[in-house]
Formats: sequence, structure tokens, C-alpha cells
Amino acid sequence: MEAIRVAVYAPDPLTAAGLSSTLRTRPEMAVEEGLQSPRSDARVVVADTLTPELLSVLRRAAANGGVPVVLVVNQLDESELLAAVECRVVAVLPRAAATGDRLVHSIRAAAAGGGVLPPAMLGELLKHVERLQRELLAPKSMNAAGLSPREVDVLRLMADGWDTAEIATQLCYSERTVKNVISGVTQRLNLKNRPHAVAYALRAGMI
Repeated sequence: MEAIRVAVYAPDPLTAAGLSSTLRTRPEMAVEEGLQSPRSDARVVVADTLTPELLSVLRRAAANGGVPVVLVVNQLDESELLAAVECRVVAVLPRAAATGDRLVHSIRAAAAGGGVLPPAMLGELLKHVERLQRELLAPKSMNAAGLSPREVDVLRLMADGWDTAEIATQLCYSERTVKNVISGVTQRLNLKNRPHAVAYALRAGMI
């Protein structure tokens, strides 16, 4: 089995060296120093708290490819968790409980597209998603993918190969309305064109 390529980072060299040494004892891990390697399958970051400086580091790393991050941290509140998730943090381990086996489990999950959160943090994240749905999306008749029912209908027919006139006839809209729906979706969600909009809806599981 091919080793998982792991980039490691800690604010101080001693912690970074200890983390690297721990992971190098595992044959399924291939350790890379720093966070900027574009070949990494996962990144591990160890810190006491999520400081503004560390958050900046994570944002820069996230901009350099969407590599998932395992964050080992002493303390993380709800607002910090949300900021971390925006920086591709998919797994959080309390530092006191971060044994070698748990760390490797989290890295494997992150590299495979999964995530690991303590139950309390998962509960807070789910509460935030529920609040987002209730306060922001529901009043606009949108789902979690940011699409309204009308937008989903138009995108579904686009995915089936229908042109603007055919979509307008099927949904009893004018062609201008269909064009406005498509334009609104692409502009609001920063999508490039119609195929990109269809791909977004497919990935979100809406069509």
C-alpha cells in the first residue's frame, strides 16, 4: 500500500521535530516538512490555540491546494472551529488525547476524504449548520447548496441536455427568466459557465 504523504507544522521547531519523529515510525506515513508541499495527501498542524497568526498560516496553506488538515490543539471554541473548517481543517484532536494511533487514524480519515471531530465539536458544528439553514437559507427558500427550488429545476433540465427554449417551455417560464436564473446562479456562486453550474449542482447532490 502506498504511504500517505503528510506535511507537518508546529509553531515551534521542537514540537515539529517530535511530531515528525512520531509519524516516521509508522510505515504507512511519508513525512514532509512544512505545509506548502502540493504533493501532500494531508497536513498535520499542532498548536496550543488557534491564534490569528496560525489561522493566517492555515489560510495560505489552503490557498495552495485543497489539502485536508488535521489540527491537534489544546483549546478550540465554536467561532475558532468555524474559522478552522474554512481553512480545510477536517479533523480535530485534543492535544492531551493525541496518541500515535489516534493521530494516524485521523490522518487516514482526512486523506480519504473523511473527518474526525470530538462529539462536542461535532454538535456545535451541526448547531451552526442548522442555524444557517434557519436564519439565512430558509427565508430565501434555498437549500444547503445555496440553490432555490427554481434553480434546481433549471439546472436539472440543463443537465439533461435541454436548451433555454425547451427549459422555458417545460417550466412555463419565459426564456428571459431562464437566462436570468442561470445568470443569477453563476454570479452568486462564482461559477464560470453553464457546465460549471451543472457540475456544482451534481457535486452538491441536488440533481
